[in-house]
Amino acid sequence: MADVIGTLLLPSVFLCVLLMHLQDTAKKPNFIIILADDIGWGDLDANLNPEVRKNNTPNLNWMAQQGLRFTDFHSPASTCSPSRAALLTGRYGLRNGVTHNFAVNSVAGLPLSEVTFPQLLQAAGYHTAMIGKWHLGHNRPYSPTNRGFSYYLGVPYSNDMGCTDSPGYDLPHCPPCDTHRGQYRLSEGRGCFHKVGLPLIENSSIVQQPLDLWTLTQTYQSAALDNIHHARRSGQPFLLYMALAHMHVPLAPRHSRPLTPDRVYAAALQEMDGLVGALTSAAEGSDTLIWFTGDNGPWEQKCQFAGSVGPFKGTWQLTKGGGSAKRTTWEGGHRVPTVAYWPGKISPNTTSSALMSGMDIFSTVLALAGVTPPSDRRYDGTDATDVLLKGAETGREFLFHPNSGAAGQYGDLQTARSGKYKAFYMTGAAEACGGETGSAELHDPPLVFDLGADEEERSPLDPESAEYQDVVHRMSCGREQLLWDIATDTSVSTADYSTDPSAAPCWPQRGLSRASAGPQQGLCRASAGPQQGLCRASAGPPQGLNGASAGPQQGRSGASAGPQRGLSRLNITSE
Repeated sequence: MADVIGTLLLPSVFLCVLLMHLQDTAKKPNFIIILADDIGWGDLDANLNPEVRKNNTPNLNWMAQQGLRFTDFHSPASTCSPSRAALLTGRYGLRNGVTHNFAVNSVAGLPLSEVTFPQLLQAAGYHTAMIGKWHLGHNRPYSPTNRGFSYYLGVPYSNDMGCTDSPGYDLPHCPPCDTHRGQYRLSEGRGCFHKVGLPLIENSSIVQQPLDLWTLTQTYQSAALDNIHHARRSGQPFLLYMALAHMHVPLAPRHSRPLTPDRVYAAALQEMDGLVGALTSAAEGSDTLIWFTGDNGPWEQKCQFAGSVGPFKGTWQLTKGGGSAKRTTWEGGHRVPTVAYWPGKISPNTTSSALMSGMDIFSTVLALAGVTPPSDRRYDGTDATDVLLKGAETGREFLFHPNSGAAGQYGDLQTARSGKYKAFYMTGAAEACGGETGSAELHDPPLVFDLGADEEERSPLDPESAEYQDVVHRMSCGREQLLWDIATDTSVSTADYSTDPSAAPCWPQRGLSRASAGPQQGLCRASAGPQQGLCRASAGPPQGLNGASAGPQQGRSGASAGPQRGLSRLNITSE
């Protein structure tokens, strides 16, 4: 009899557990994290005085008016891979192992010992989707769908790390992909990738190679809206990590009229803003925190195709030579425009001067979702819930900026920040517009700037002053304490930066991908046309979640994202 009763009760118990799980997940908020690429603090109109605004970001301005704008928010690093790794893990590069960028032919990526917050949200019942630039390893098991994302559509690295048939705006201007077997066009300038077509990957398949830069925004928007609508229909809480191609070169804004070079960046900024507006509209009424920020500052050497650092010019470095934005630890390299919007939760039209980092997104999102991170490791992100929801101005006590390629060893914590003060233990410059560079300099004692009075970082404090002595003592103690904490951390990871030609997506000599087209010769391509000897597969659009791309969606900008057709599918992974 007991067995019979137990058998009868099992379905009821299972149903109760299922209902409790559904009720629990229904209470969880949704998250949209939008990460712009190479964006300047001065690119957000809301950051600027009204008399100098250009009205390029109306949707982001609206988000700031209806939400919270951060004035002292910083990317975890000043270049792509380290910044993204730190955002997803809540740990400095010296802990997570990612201290510089991965290459087209990198065999690995973000160390598998690292845990990302999408993995933790996925385990907690979230639908997790990523659209856009990954740059943390494109081969299994390093790809996004193995690092916490249920769905992925995007470019595995920066959108200048491969050729396309219709190149966008860049300096130098790069040639298109060759279309005939065995013909390799060498770059006439530096920085052009000519041997591999830029791939668009959906989950673990190449769906277009080379991709179409000029429709990429619409492709991304369609996939993002599809994922939002799917999650809302299913009642499942969702995370959308939207890692934009904007504002990284090559820029490819769709425009009704030919653009003069001085109008290209503004047009691309407006296009990015339209995409943000579409996402905001799609998420209305869904208890969703939308958090917009950047991975690093503008790429200064790209001249008119680079963004604005606003008042954060790094003037001390400019007088020494070279640039003071991306790749450097000057403010222009890591102070990024940041806005958080959450109707009913974040007070509208508020501004925060709290010192914060992209690493804090890890801790804050998990806290808001009620998810506890693993206790077997140390974290550098802080929970900023009170800053978001209660207007607290207490940010981080210390923030350290790693070398991202301007000077010294990758990942070294060369610059320290506390309150309004910033100390440089080493300075260095990136390449400026025009090609000028500056030399690296060690500083003992360190250079110290009062950012409250000198946001341009023009004139360091007098080392003989009592103010300087107090600041240096406090900064040095904080820096030494962190370095000791990292040195004694048993969970520190080491990234594998080795390369192999066969690791590149559809490398022409030893491609990982296979299609019925036969031998892979010439440039790596996936196309529906009869290109003899090139990588090709049958045509078909990205399938997304429901097997069809989303229809046109109108954001606040009125931008439409129609369905994309004629994309090809090709297996990228190898085991």
